[in-house]
Amino acid sequence: MIFTETEIKGVWLIEPRVFQDDRGYFYESFKKEEFDRHIGQVDFIQDNESKSTYGVLRGLHYQVGEFSQAKLVRVISGKVLDVAVDLRKGSPTYGKYVSAILSDENKHQLFIPRGFAHGFLVLTPEAVFSYKVDNVYNPSAEASLLYCDPLIGIDWMIDSSHFILSQKDCDALTIDCAPTFDF
Repeated sequence: MIFTETEIKGVWLIEPRVFQDDRGYFYESFKKEEFDRHIGQVDFIQDNESKSTYGVLRGLHYQVGEFSQAKLVRVISGKVLDVAVDLRKGSPTYGKYVSAILSDENKHQLFIPRGFAHGFLVLTPEAVFSYKVDNVYNPSAEASLLYCDPLIGIDWMIDSSHFILSQKDCDALTIDCAPTFDF
């Protein structure tokens, strides 16, 4: 695997070695020893999966306090634009975001540490999205950052008239009102 830290410290793009032949492909999607050596020890406790259609935007979600979560995300089928926003007060990249195309073709993964809001937009007719987390979900610790916050200025790559959003994501807070993390 190739581990590349993005322009935001702590967020990593991971490119697995894929072995293909006429039968299909094989790759290691997670290898603890390699992950620990490049990124550090993260104790993932749960795997989650969602299926969404074109234009579905899920995010920008996070949990605060003792329930904050690190995530290792990937796409099993389809293609998404994956986004992580730095919410660590005092960080030199506070309020900045990093994005990556994750797809079943490139098999890239993104590691998002605690202290970030995370979301993705489906760019194909359908996508199956999978992610590991290092902490339990706690509804009382959940927060959402507004996907169209002008102070962040995320380029989602498609016109927002195609977005399909939950009410929770439409009602999310802007970064100047959202809970943040100490850095």
